[in-house]
Amino acid sequence: MKTNTPSPIKSISPLGFPWKTEDPFLFTVHHDDTYPAGNKALGPDAPLEGRHIGNDFEGKDGWRMYHGEVVPGFPQHPHRGFETVTWVRQGLIDHSDSLGATARFGNGDVQWLTAGKGISHSEMFPLIHSDKPNPAELFQIWLNLPKKSKRADPYFSMQWDHQIPKVASRDKAGRETVVALAAGQLGEVKAMPAPPDSWGADPANDLAIWTIKMAPKAQWTLPKARKGTNRNLYFFKGTSLTAAGETVKVQQAIELQADAEVVLENGESEAELLLLQGKPIAEPVAQYGPFVMNTQKEIEEAFADYRATLFGGWPWKQDDPVHPRNETRFARHADGRVERP
Repeated sequence: MKTNTPSPIKSISPLGFPWKTEDPFLFTVHHDDTYPAGNKALGPDAPLEGRHIGNDFEGKDGWRMYHGEVVPGFPQHPHRGFETVTWVRQGLIDHSDSLGATARFGNGDVQWLTAGKGISHSEMFPLIHSDKPNPAELFQIWLNLPKKSKRADPYFSMQWDHQIPKVASRDKAGRETVVALAAGQLGEVKAMPAPPDSWGADPANDLAIWTIKMAPKAQWTLPKARKGTNRNLYFFKGTSLTAAGETVKVQQAIELQADAEVVLENGESEAELLLLQGKPIAEPVAQYGPFVMNTQKEIEEAFADYRATLFGGWPWKQDDPVHPRNETRFARHADGRVERP
């Protein structure tokens, strides 16, 4: 029997590059590179001819150097006015910044970096295995800051993989779905706190950053969020599934009505999705490259401030620092405090 209940699905569209996002999110990219074995410098043990070194995004042979010249990744560059949330699913990132903080993280870890009034950092992908491939996969998510927080002090924090809540459930047939929470709440389970000036620091903003892994043919219901929240699902691995009865193919995004449950039924192979949701900040956005403010005048001020101060300078000997091959995962904060998972 048909009902008049409207579908919770607003639209289904191709993922593209980068992925389309809604306020409060600015940008999301899924880096997935099948790097070869590493050389002595922790770069790829493979010829680099035919690549646009310094700006290599083509995906030749299944991997990219990005802006790196020896090691893949992103040498020092500035940010102001927003946050980066970097969730590394495979591989490692070597981080260094203008505050003096540095880290090696990956294999499930999340780094949350509030740029605020300004920070420079580098993100390099060291290929530590010399005897086998070095696959690297990560999400980088740009989360906007409201006007009141755009000039907050920069803030660097880590969520190690073992600290990230994973909520497992089974459907009536015993098929499992596992939800990992980098931000937000599922039932009684809460993610680690967001940085103090983040839009996600206030529960009223309904922020959620989750991955959802579904076994073949598993069924799981995405619970409703608050009315007025923007909510998107990104189906990035698998073959096909249905959402609220509508067929969705892999590499498609689903824009949802947030205040409605959505029944997900997976197809024949394991599926993985990323959920991004949050109450919109609903302020003007002026963006130019690595700076996101509210007005064009503030963008011009950001460039002038960076030229004058380099956002605190660069305390490292090179623009693309990496740690020794045998270094394990760690974070050294600007105050000298060291943490390890």
